[in-house]
Amino acid sequence: MSTHDTRPGSSGGADTPGPLHGGPDDDYTPEQLAAMPREDLDRLGARYDGVEVLHVDPGPEPGSRLEKRAVRQVGLVFTLAGLSAFAFVVVYVGSGWFFPDWQWDVTETGWSAFFTPLLGLTMGLALALVGVGLVLYTKKLLPHETAVQDKHDGSHFDRVTTGATLVGGLHNSGLARRKLITRSLGFMGGGLGLMLLMPLGGLINNPNTGNPLGRTSWAEGVRLVRNDGSPIRPGDQEPGSLETVFPAVPGGNRQSDAATMLIRLRPSQLAEARPREGQDDFGYGDYVAYSKICTHAGCPVSLYEQETSRILCPCHQSQFDVTQGAKPVFGPATRSLPQLPITVDDEGFFVARGDYPEAVGPTYWNRERI
Repeated sequence: MSTHDTRPGSSGGADTPGPLHGGPDDDYTPEQLAAMPREDLDRLGARYDGVEVLHVDPGPEPGSRLEKRAVRQVGLVFTLAGLSAFAFVVVYVGSGWFFPDWQWDVTETGWSAFFTPLLGLTMGLALALVGVGLVLYTKKLLPHETAVQDKHDGSHFDRVTTGATLVGGLHNSGLARRKLITRSLGFMGGGLGLMLLMPLGGLINNPNTGNPLGRTSWAEGVRLVRNDGSPIRPGDQEPGSLETVFPAVPGGNRQSDAATMLIRLRPSQLAEARPREGQDDFGYGDYVAYSKICTHAGCPVSLYEQETSRILCPCHQSQFDVTQGAKPVFGPATRSLPQLPITVDDEGFFVARGDYPEAVGPTYWNRERI
């Protein structure tokens, strides 16, 4: 008992061996297919593909008030999506140009507080409007067809008729005659393209421009202040104590590389002190200042044992001896903590004599170039 496919033009069932391009390709030559109108190819391909159309809801009548209103709605949404995308570009590019520079003015109010939320708002709105526009276009302007199709292996016939189906779909979409939508799509596409490309600019910047890894906000004459902004005088700390200080610059207490430990040594520690070569005068009296950023992995080293003169990193247990220029004496760290040169100003407050002489934090591949 044999099984035969009942579709038009088929010469056998799925289990029947045959030529590579059998079935419809045997019934229609490429010349015949090329001569057939697109609509006929579309219907023919559907019939050979075993497609059964159950129901069709046509789109709005071309030129009708219903179509014009739908076109205006879709075009408006796509245009708004493009405007939102271009707004993202304006916010991104304008910072530091015709807008304030958000990167170096970290405050709770003003442009710096709005920069990132505005980027998220404009990008999110643009993408949301794209989705809304596509949904409106599909629901209000495209015909809706309910069909059932049996799956089978493809052939040259299938490729030709499928191409006709795709072209028919483009024709049915009405994009060719709905100029407002095509223009708004072009505008939206340009805005979205720029919006997605702009953040990539940060990936091609030279990371060594301005030496960002080798410099901090510490500079000659910059005061050492507490987290609340109050300056510090010699004598404010007890011998053997540690206090975290920051540069007296806008946002200094939020800069990850600026945190510094101001330590007042006990007399016995001062007698044993062996500063690093060339840094004998970096301290002031019995005060020394070291970076709070561990040279192993960048964790904050804030545990101080005055009895052993050691600063401990809680992450990986590196230990640094403050009487030996914060040299690592235990753990995975291999570099001493950078020391900040300090003095006092005319009002008797602690100030830096300059920046750290070396990069703070963990080692990186080109640190020796700094």
